[in-house]
Amino acid sequence: MDQKIKVGIFGASGYAGQKLIEILLNHPFVEITECYVAPEEGTPTLEEINLKFKKRINLKCKNSPDWKSIEKNCDCVFLALPHIVSMNFVPEILKIGKVVIDLSADFRFKNVETYEKWYTKHKNPELLQSAVYGLPEMNREKIKDAKLIANPGCYPTSIILGVLPLIKKNLIKNEIIANSISGVSGAGRNPSFSNMFVECNENVKAYKIGEHRHQPEIEEILNNFGKKNYKVLFVPHLAPYNQGILSTIYVELKEKTNSGEIQDLYNEFYKDEPFVRIMDYGESASTKNVFDTNFCDIGIKLIDEKKVVITSAIDNLVKGASGQAIQNMNIIFGFKETLPFIF
Repeated sequence: MDQKIKVGIFGASGYAGQKLIEILLNHPFVEITECYVAPEEGTPTLEEINLKFKKRINLKCKNSPDWKSIEKNCDCVFLALPHIVSMNFVPEILKIGKVVIDLSADFRFKNVETYEKWYTKHKNPELLQSAVYGLPEMNREKIKDAKLIANPGCYPTSIILGVLPLIKKNLIKNEIIANSISGVSGAGRNPSFSNMFVECNENVKAYKIGEHRHQPEIEEILNNFGKKNYKVLFVPHLAPYNQGILSTIYVELKEKTNSGEIQDLYNEFYKDEPFVRIMDYGESASTKNVFDTNFCDIGIKLIDEKKVVITSAIDNLVKGASGQAIQNMNIIFGFKETLPFIF
């Protein structure tokens, strides 16, 4: 495809929104035509939001939806907005015939009761069944024809990719335990006491133990994929660095196996996936090696023939958010899936 598509971005001033702009500026078949920020932010230019965009794109943001302009000037709209906010805009964007890629949790769940238990009452439950969970390694064929993409959460991306081959083969017992460490950018730009420099620096801490909103997302996606009632215990941790997630996942197999069989299973399952890299057996994934890339690195170690420890590393702003959103856009519009990421 040689013709450029035009895209709009809601939430251009957030970390995910800025990362979308940064990556899309290098995409040979994309033109950014519309950018939106919250009303209280005024109407800044993109270079006023971040000087890295100076002399790269001269675009002034708007602070309320200009639907006529979006209808005329956009083929695809990214929503890099907080949870609960996105659903206010999705129906109107779909109504004017545009593809929507939503980075929030608003359309990730098929079960509206689960969403409402962890978030709020849903304004558009009728759209949940048509939304496609935007994990290409799981749903590539569904993504191709989708009009509404629910981009996965960052923690779920690292954990789901880490266990997907085992789930596909129905090899594990019911419980999945995952500890994940994230950089501070995962909390977004809104200031909070827990994200202040003096609280984060030289400190690692667990939070929302067994109560994080990504736990039910992981469970629902894995249960629907594996057609089984898996129970997930998820413990997130905050660490003093900017970007990156390392998940360590523990599962017990139904039957004994050996290291070669497990390694071969992962290599075979992901052999055609451009953004998943399987480490040599016993080698751990590392956040440093995926920083500012769309890769997910996965390491496997078998313990006592039945227990598997999986490490999975992603950049939370790229494969965990904006990069994966652009990967989904590429699939929908028929571009090479790896554009514009550098290999």
